[in-house]
Amino acid sequence: MSTERIPLDLPAVAKLADLADYVTPLALRAVAELGVADLLADGPLPVDTLADRLGVHAPTLLRTLRALAARGVFTEVEPGTFGLTPLARPLRAAHPLSLRDAYPLLPADLQAWAYFAETLRTGEPGFPLAHGVDYWTYLAAEPEQSARTDRWMQSVNRLHLRTVLPAYAFARFGTVVDVGGGTGAFLAGLLARNPRMRGVLVDLPHVVDAAPDVLAAAGVADRCQVVPGSFFEALPGGADGYLLKTVLPGFDDDAAGSILSRVREAMRDDSLLVLIEAVLPPGDAFDVAKLFDVHTLVLTGGCHRTSEHMERLLTDAGLRLVRVIPTATVSVLEVSPAGPAVRRS
Repeated sequence: MSTERIPLDLPAVAKLADLADYVTPLALRAVAELGVADLLADGPLPVDTLADRLGVHAPTLLRTLRALAARGVFTEVEPGTFGLTPLARPLRAAHPLSLRDAYPLLPADLQAWAYFAETLRTGEPGFPLAHGVDYWTYLAAEPEQSARTDRWMQSVNRLHLRTVLPAYAFARFGTVVDVGGGTGAFLAGLLARNPRMRGVLVDLPHVVDAAPDVLAAAGVADRCQVVPGSFFEALPGGADGYLLKTVLPGFDDDAAGSILSRVREAMRDDSLLVLIEAVLPPGDAFDVAKLFDVHTLVLTGGCHRTSEHMERLLTDAGLRLVRVIPTATVSVLEVSPAGPAVRRS
């Protein structure tokens, strides 16, 4: 046994403890869903008052907010009384870029992560191991969980509308087909900013059931057709533009290739496809997409991709990557037909 003394690298120990923390992300998600930040919009409140209004256990809420305050989320202005910090303000529902619904605490996802060791061994997602069905089948059978997922996407869409729309000339399109567009939050924002544009929203029936309300709230229901359907089947044809927003990362290459082939079949030779998704950077550079890439694997078996990876998928589907436009959140990939549609099973 070696008697050599190993220097104690306290900064490394502290950093690893920080990275391995369970508490902060789970506690943050729980208080976001409770709406704690909304109650503090007019100023700090005692934890007993917060607990009474929220219907939760006051001593537990105190311990939770104290832990988050130590991370800069909320501040304990005096013993047992908490207020907002700049980090906590976007957790309010009334914030212009509200992230209150962006961080749901979903038990089904956490249960899938419990099988991550098996995912590491096999490369297969943990979600079916935890629940007996794949992620998409589970959501179709669980309306409440599906609705929470939709609210999460609507929250993310608010941020994407601010960053993506100024980066790309969507106004060139007379008609846009949003393939797999959920409840239509992004398409509604796109149509609201382009009054001459018409839209077609395509997604599964249980998803688009909520779309009429979303479109009506944005004042664009009269310019948007809602089509229940699957992107693995024939899509509405002949539009100027087709949109796949954060769809392909949810699927492996075979399924993603099938989706792209269906879009290519629907496109005219002068149509354009716009992909909105993260593009993985090379090397050690940090990008949140590298984290979501692993989370996606755990849930669905899908992946985020580099631009080179994406080019290969597009080529196989009869498409060509024209350019990649980075934004502060995700990237915009402009894609054109490169030849006849390639039929995939």
